[in-house]
Amino acid sequence: MKKVEIFDPAMCCSTGVCGPSVDPDLTRVASAVYSLEKKGANITRYNLANDPSAFTDNKTVNQVLHEKGADALPVTLLDNEVVRVGSYPTNEDFAEWFGTETEELTQKPQVRVSINLD
Repeated sequence: MKKVEIFDPAMCCSTGVCGPSVDPDLTRVASAVYSLEKKGANITRYNLANDPSAFTDNKTVNQVLHEKGADALPVTLLDNEVVRVGSYPTNEDFAEWFGTETEELTQKPQVRVSINLD
């Protein structure tokens, strides 16, 4: 099975819906990753703000950051090889890597909100 790791820049959340404006690319990637995780795909995202050790422990990503700086983020690895630097994979990339259809990558993460009206 393919293994994909996405090393995100430092940000408050991976969905793209926090902050003053929504980033449609982050929202698309979050939906694709969520859909793939639901299918059992081996895909992981690391946020520089929350998981700095993932960046320093991975020699490949560490080398990219040393050579190009933080502007190289996001960095995507496919089976431990760099496949994208400075931008996120497309849904077509995800579909090819995991043998799925692009239409299957648009499931939105489900979040339950509890409201107490007492």
